[in-house]
Amino acid sequence: MATDLEIARATPLRPIAEIAARAGIPDAALIPYGRHKAKVDLDFVRAAEARAGGGALVLVTGINPTAAGEGKTTTTIGLGDALNALGTRAMICLREPSLGPCFGTKGGATGGGRAQVAPMEEINLHFTGDFHAITSANNLLAAMADNHLYWGNGLGLDPRRITWRRAMDMNDRNLRSMVVGLGGAAQGVPREDGFDITVASEVMAIFCLARDLADLQARLGRIIVGHRRDGTPVTARDLKADGAMAALLRDAFAPNLVQTLEGSPALIHGGPFANIAHGCNSVVATRLGLRLAEVVVTEAGFGADLGAEKFLHIKCRAAGLAPAACVVVATVRALKLNGGAAKAELAREDLAALARGIPNLARHVENMGKFGLPVIVALNRFASDTEAEIAAVREAMARLGVEAVLCTHWADGAAGALDLARAVNAAIAAGTARYAPLYPEAMPLADKLRTIAREIYRAAEVQIPPAVAARLARWEEQGFGRLPVCVAKTQYSFSADPALLGAPEGHVLPVREVRLSAGAGFVVAICGDIMTMPGLPKRPAAEQIGLDAEGRIVGLF
Repeated sequence: MATDLEIARATPLRPIAEIAARAGIPDAALIPYGRHKAKVDLDFVRAAEARAGGGALVLVTGINPTAAGEGKTTTTIGLGDALNALGTRAMICLREPSLGPCFGTKGGATGGGRAQVAPMEEINLHFTGDFHAITSANNLLAAMADNHLYWGNGLGLDPRRITWRRAMDMNDRNLRSMVVGLGGAAQGVPREDGFDITVASEVMAIFCLARDLADLQARLGRIIVGHRRDGTPVTARDLKADGAMAALLRDAFAPNLVQTLEGSPALIHGGPFANIAHGCNSVVATRLGLRLAEVVVTEAGFGADLGAEKFLHIKCRAAGLAPAACVVVATVRALKLNGGAAKAELAREDLAALARGIPNLARHVENMGKFGLPVIVALNRFASDTEAEIAAVREAMARLGVEAVLCTHWADGAAGALDLARAVNAAIAAGTARYAPLYPEAMPLADKLRTIAREIYRAAEVQIPPAVAARLARWEEQGFGRLPVCVAKTQYSFSADPALLGAPEGHVLPVREVRLSAGAGFVVAICGDIMTMPGLPKRPAAEQIGLDAEGRIVGLF
């Protein structure tokens, strides 16, 4: 069987100008990065934003991820291709891959089989340099804060209360905590510091939530770098760093246009993780897609308890979006794993394990319904799936009033997702979506967190230490109480325990710390053992990546 990379290389790509023309983007609005990728000029983006009307937005999410694989990105791409094959003008909006997973455990994020975006190697590696720009802007602010301390600290910034951290787009656990400024007075002011992975940084979140360049710079200026001894905040604007940061991000802020293997246009822009950040592609790309297409298919990272919840509570509110339908992706294999089956036994029919795992899918479906969205289940078929197993999933979903559509887009491309596309079109045409968040903006921050834990995770209790509660109360007094909450927790479970699979109830959500992202416009609640700088596994994927005799990249998946 051909690998994803072999399939991608065997498929001739169209010139990017041809893909742009299909999407309604004139050649004059393209800023090419080679033959097969381009940025869309921001003047065209502004003009498109001024148009009346817009297409329907479809959110693709999934069950909690497992080692068996679910195929959420693949389904997003396959659905977009299938909609175009049916004559519905569709555009796909995705996040850019991070180098952390590419060289770590997860691998690339460009789909798979015959449902891929291309050029695969370029997108998965440096792409158009957006992440480098975001990293540079983040670290410029850190450098300017330390420089301010060195040259007399006119703002009275307390070195012990600096909260801004450096960033890099790589998994490196050794950089989580450190001391900087050692080596004497000429080397700066000694203080504790650390790194987050770029995709978890507030600059990434701002990049993805800003509507235009003016909003981008305004949000950057609101970043809180740290505090004075009296507790008052010092911002990036106070340090006069916001202008230079915006300048570094200006070119990156233009959305990136690429194509699927079947020639559908795809906007890939921004890339926050969903387990430690808000997990959605950029607002500017999504809104551009909605002005150009009849249907925009977008995904939110990891399971619906993380990415979709944040999409619906954070991105939709920030961008004024209202989804028309939601697709929840699952596989029989992943459901059996949730039901306690061993990974080595997933190819064997196991209706008992499947029955124990289906509640994970059912809960995600029920949760999306709470937001007023019509839900369709996309069941990615593997060759080992039996008719009895497929029937069991379909019957369980039918009892919830939800259709489970069998999909084979990995092997068959658009042809394998036509039934899913028809079901999505029918849901859009029915017009039954009534999107509404689960909590009002005026609700206290701690209660917002409790609402997410109760309604989405089915937790019985949220453990909020007194110091964390006091910090939340102080932020409310400072005017940040209307912000949404972004929960950072394990992606593998509804709980904070990655080993607690299926659909647990009555568990406790332990909040370790909270961080205020004043520029992004949300409060981060870090729960359990989740880290904002991941580490590499024992055998990182980077060990398998290299160049062949012809200088082509091998081992990237």
